[in-house]
Parts: sequence; C-alpha cells; structure tokens
Amino acid sequence: MTSQSQGIQQLLQAEKRAKDKLEEAKKRKGKRLKQAKEEATAEIDHYRLQREKEFRNKETNVMGSQGNLSAKIEEQTTEAIRNLTSSYHRNMESMMKKLLSTIFDISPEVHPNFRPAV
Repeated sequence: MTSQSQGIQQLLQAEKRAKDKLEEAKKRKGKRLKQAKEEATAEIDHYRLQREKEFRNKETNVMGSQGNLSAKIEEQTTEAIRNLTSSYHRNMESMMKKLLSTIFDISPEVHPNFRPAV
C-alpha cells in the first residue's frame, strides 16, 4: 500500500511540477507578448516620427516657396503704396489749383445751339 501511495504521491508531485511549468510558460508567454507589443509600439512611433519629419520637410519646401511668394507680393504692394503716396503728395497742389480754377473761372458764353426767338 505504501508503494501505491508513494506512486500516487509521485504522480501528484509530477502533476504539480507540470502545472508549475505550465504556469511559468504562460507567464513567460505573457511577458514575451507584452515585450513584443512594446517593441511594436516603439517601432510604430519611430516610423510615425520619421514620416512626420519627411512630411514637414516636404511641407516647408512647398510652403517655403509660397512664403517667399507672399513676401514678394507684400513687398510689391508696399512699393506700390509708397509710389502712390509720393505721387499724391507731388501732384496734390497742382491738381487742387486746376480744380479750383475750373470751378471759379467761369466765362459766360452763349451755347452754339442756342437760337434766339424771333
């Protein structure tokens, strides 16, 4: 009987060791899955950063030329405003004199189509 109970004990111990090994394997598998997930996340983040950097470079290349274009347009507009302002100040007095002389210097004359009543 003792040999039988020793055999049962050995079987129970073997089953416990197998169960422990199985639990340990599950833990290792869980750790490995977690590690793989972290590695994949890190790789995805690295790839995303790389692509965003490429996008920003392309964007600055495209937008940079548009920025230069808008700066040129702004400069041309400022120059045109400056020219118009200087022209205004240069010609204002002479134009005012012409306008006032046209308004105040009236020479009455008969219109060529006027027919006196007979």
